[in-house]
Amino acid sequence: TTQIETLENLRQEGWDLSELLPEPSEALIAARLAELEEAVAEFEKRRSDLAPDLGSGRVLELLELYNALMSQVYVLGYYGSLWFAADTQSEPALAYRNRIEQVLTGVQNRMLFFTLWWKQLDDEAAVRLLPSAEEAPDYRHFFEDLRRFKPYTLEESTEQLVNLKDADGQDALLTIYSMLTNRLEFHLEVDGETRTLTRDQLMSDVHSPNAEARAAAYKELSRVYEGERSVLGQIYMHRVRDWFNENVKVRGFVSPINVRNVANDVPDEAVATLIDVVRENNGLFQRFFRLKAKWLGLERLRRYDIYAPLTESERKVSYTDAVGTVLETFADFDPHFAQQAERVFRERHIDSENRKGKKGGAFCATV
Repeated sequence: TTQIETLENLRQEGWDLSELLPEPSEALIAARLAELEEAVAEFEKRRSDLAPDLGSGRVLELLELYNALMSQVYVLGYYGSLWFAADTQSEPALAYRNRIEQVLTGVQNRMLFFTLWWKQLDDEAAVRLLPSAEEAPDYRHFFEDLRRFKPYTLEESTEQLVNLKDADGQDALLTIYSMLTNRLEFHLEVDGETRTLTRDQLMSDVHSPNAEARAAAYKELSRVYEGERSVLGQIYMHRVRDWFNENVKVRGFVSPINVRNVANDVPDEAVATLIDVVRENNGLFQRFFRLKAKWLGLERLRRYDIYAPLTESERKVSYTDAVGTVLETFADFDPHFAQQAERVFRERHIDSENRKGKKGGAFCATV
């Protein structure tokens, strides 16, 4: 109850990014970049220290320097990503993001030598140099995780080219995708009045108890996206080709999905087994959908009826009450977890406002 009382005056609004950067002024950005450049230049001097007989203590010292540097990189980069996500049509946000991405790609390429050195060590040397699990469990895990990617890692100049290619290639394409799809408008007639909606607002109607409203929402979604199908198709096609060519043809992953499985530290066999079991049991899904059609009084479910509620309700839930319900549920699970969740709201680390131009969907930024 105490936690929820502190959130009584909640309103749906954008997030506060000032903890990352108090303001995107030229003076402050230039100062942060100068600080970063100095740290990177200092780190580059350590390249000559790298050797199999370096000693685990020195390796840990280098990793701590690397970690501090990456923290600076993440803060600058995430500020741009989150600012852009809040308004994909903002020219200042886009300009900052593009500028910082170029700088950070250069920084990343200059720091590559450290992680590449670690991956290229033979197994005996790597085990000898690992930090102890008692003293530095997180750093040890980081080093062990890097080793998993050893078979798929290219030599330094090629890795640098890939980073440059991504910054002005696939990353740029995905930026264009966000700019395009998040400026789209959807029009829906409700009670004789035409409403202009964002995609997220439109999709709330797929849960409507009204069958006509559900169908109208899906049809409007398809109508608007169909108007952009040529551009979206090109973006998708080139994204898929780039993924396959780099990862399968060049890096040597066995398949496109193997890339994601290795990143998630999940064996291909586990994912294949999951898919096989789901396929074998798809009769359960079909049985459920037949039952749902019956409960809704339909002969057969349409695409529009997948998320149809089985009961009607006129209840309206305020944003504050919804947050309170979430926090109460978390508190039942674990009070500390609830306190951490409460901070997200109290410190305005959530963008809960509906508005045009905001990136759709939900995600967590680990910065």
